[in-house]
Amino acid sequence: MPVTRSTLLQVTRIYAEDAALELPRGQEIVARWPDAEIVPVASHWQIPEVHGDEANVARWVRIKTEALVLGVKKSLVTRPNGRSADFIAPSTANGCAMACAYCYVPRRKGYSNPVTVFANIEQISRHVARHIAKQGVKTEPTQCDPEAWVYDIGENSDCSVDALLSENVRDLCDLFRMTPTAKASFATKFVNRDLLEWDPAGRVRIRFSLMPTAVAKVTDLRTSPMAERIAAINDFVEAGYEVHVNFSPVILTPEWIGEWTELFEQLDAALSPRAKAQLACEVIFLTHNEQLHDVNLGWHPKAEELLWTPENQETKLSQNGAVNVRYRYGLKSQAVAQLESLIARHLPYCRVRYAF
Repeated sequence: MPVTRSTLLQVTRIYAEDAALELPRGQEIVARWPDAEIVPVASHWQIPEVHGDEANVARWVRIKTEALVLGVKKSLVTRPNGRSADFIAPSTANGCAMACAYCYVPRRKGYSNPVTVFANIEQISRHVARHIAKQGVKTEPTQCDPEAWVYDIGENSDCSVDALLSENVRDLCDLFRMTPTAKASFATKFVNRDLLEWDPAGRVRIRFSLMPTAVAKVTDLRTSPMAERIAAINDFVEAGYEVHVNFSPVILTPEWIGEWTELFEQLDAALSPRAKAQLACEVIFLTHNEQLHDVNLGWHPKAEELLWTPENQETKLSQNGAVNVRYRYGLKSQAVAQLESLIARHLPYCRVRYAF
């Protein structure tokens, strides 16, 4: 079944904070689903029916489809990054309607984790605008961008899906369109062609996440097919977006070299000269988590055959203090070098911004 707006989102219940319902954006969102039940909640973080209840594992996808959470983001902080972007902007949403088996967000919030939309978009936009102004002109290039300060606006959600729910993403993209010293950036696994009408004027970088089709069919549930993501790149470039790709996550299957070679050949054949001229990529190898592994066994054990390979993995203490697993050091360093060599051979115009 194709992944569409209607298959991703059939909202029947909106869990809403009172403060969010009082804001114009909250009222707009509720009006999109006039038949949905409004369930008052004290906090968008604490909804036992949705978050933190292991009994929800069996209803993982149904909750993502039918539930929407509406809240107010209280902590507005822009953090330095240096990898995908110079800075991580405050999220305008949290959670996702898609269901990638390796997603790190459920580790933090718990179990199904449907989309929470933050209604205080005007407050978030003012914060971002002030932060951009404070930076001034970028005087030294970084791997993120040689000239503009890059702000990731979708750390905890997929902005292409968020744009189906509210105008939050468009409001932020409009802010960056009028800001010559900065760019917005977000990664996505969903092709939302409504974004082609936005006129981003080169101030928005979309990073389409790509991986071999055979692996994605097992791990990337409810996402746009790989062929559709690749086919969209030229159109988004023509519409005024900067388009990069994320080769992420790289999962070391027994056939991984052949699978990635095939993907790179497909990408090279599909891209226009204009798309190739501006292309860059990020390479991110799989990081997994024992808690998420246990959750996945309850709803999608087939994915864990690819993701959980203790013979190849070791414990890793992440920057946020979480205990995760990654590929063993020697294996990973060799695989990174092999993948970069494949990129250089099949996509010689594609700059690798970083690989880890």
